[in-house]
Amino acid sequence: MSRLQQLPVALQRSLEQRSALKVIAGLMNFDAASVARVARAAGHGGADLIDVACDPELVSLAIRESGGVPVCVSSVEPEQFPAAVAAGAVMVEIGNFDAFYPEGRVFGAEEVLALTRRTRELLPQVVLSVTVPHVLPLDQQEQLAVDLVAAGADLIQTEGGTSARPFSAGSLGLIEKAAPTLAAAHSISRAVDVPVLCASGLSAVTLPMAIAAGAAGVGVGSAVNRLSDELAMVAVVRGLRAALLQAVPSRV
Repeated sequence: MSRLQQLPVALQRSLEQRSALKVIAGLMNFDAASVARVARAAGHGGADLIDVACDPELVSLAIRESGGVPVCVSSVEPEQFPAAVAAGAVMVEIGNFDAFYPEGRVFGAEEVLALTRRTRELLPQVVLSVTVPHVLPLDQQEQLAVDLVAAGADLIQTEGGTSARPFSAGSLGLIEKAAPTLAAAHSISRAVDVPVLCASGLSAVTLPMAIAAGAAGVGVGSAVNRLSDELAMVAVVRGLRAALLQAVPSRV
């Protein structure tokens, strides 16, 4: 049995149908009130997965406030993962790395591979998602993805929103913002045989493009977690869910 089969059935189905929606609270977001708002919005809006900072209390909070939506924890410190899994996280994730780039912290292929191997040593049976740094050229992103799967990654996540420099307004600007992560999803999904999650810089406009590019699901953070009004957050999540349903009508 593959590790992915340990995931909740509904989440497995969403990945198989290429319609998985992950709402991201933020790797650096340890604000309980903020995480609770994101979790409630994810629950009410129909998300398949919530991604929170790697803290056992936040895991318990997100599960409770969302009404039981599965929780993934993100970190770049593998030793933090076991406690979060014990608290109820169904998946762990290395990355994404967007929060570190403004600090000048860049993750290379060898470091990400080392983090993956260490995580797999600590948690041999837990589902592991690994982000491929967008700072690498696309051919190197592909090769790293292949190496990560060989090292034990069950899912690969793409990123790229922080490097995008959109210069247009409206829908064109949203597409420009998503272009790096869409390109990575297209390349990587053809290089590996595990699900690819496309994240960073996405919106309702570009979610269908991520699925068309080969992604099995999408991760959306700032479009939701930067809002302060919970009704608006729920509306955004529902809009994202609707965009995904339209992208894969024959699979849902």
